[in-house]
Amino acid sequence: MNRRTGIVGYALAGGTLAAFAAAAWVVSPGAVLGPLTWLADDPIRFGAALVALTAVRPFLAWPTTLLAVVAGYGYGWVGLPVGVAAMVATALPPYWFARIGRTRAREGSRTADRLCGAGERLADATGGVRAVTATRLLPVPSDAVSVAAGGSGIGLRSLLVGTALGELPWAVVGVAIGVSVTRLAAGGVAAIDPTVLVAMAGLGALLLAGPLYRTFIRDRASPTA
Repeated sequence: MNRRTGIVGYALAGGTLAAFAAAAWVVSPGAVLGPLTWLADDPIRFGAALVALTAVRPFLAWPTTLLAVVAGYGYGWVGLPVGVAAMVATALPPYWFARIGRTRAREGSRTADRLCGAGERLADATGGVRAVTATRLLPVPSDAVSVAAGGSGIGLRSLLVGTALGELPWAVVGVAIGVSVTRLAAGGVAAIDPTVLVAMAGLGALLLAGPLYRTFIRDRASPTA
């Protein structure tokens, strides 16, 4: 097997892994756990498929929590740091894309320049780590947050730390789902309390409320000298 064929094979394995994990949770667990268990029986094969899934996820617009679901199914609760690491890594492609296109977009579009400027003011008022952490807690597409971070000029270190902190609660939820897949197939019941999601969104909003007010409301309302 040549290198290119191997890469394609792992990518297909990652896609298959994601499809089976999603179907196991949403549709009929017992009908799909056979192929998924085949991957999970070999930690190396399962890890390679998870890496492939992490790499292709941004291009398929799948939710990042799916990575934690897969990690939870394959490794149990021990897979929590694996899920967080995968969620952090998969944020890099859209972030870099936005960073590369940021200067050109600002030069070619007044609207883009205004949006980037607003993002920069918010990041300055909040701090890069806090801004990324807070927006990750909100129920918004993860890739949109990564693009916004890149367009706002937030540094790579702030992105990595903020993403790890903000995605951690989502990773816990995802791993809990992944761990529960086997119990679901056996007829067990597992559910995520919606109040957990509301609490995460509320915390994210609180982290952003003060800087948003100071940056976009109070300063504009203050009389100029």
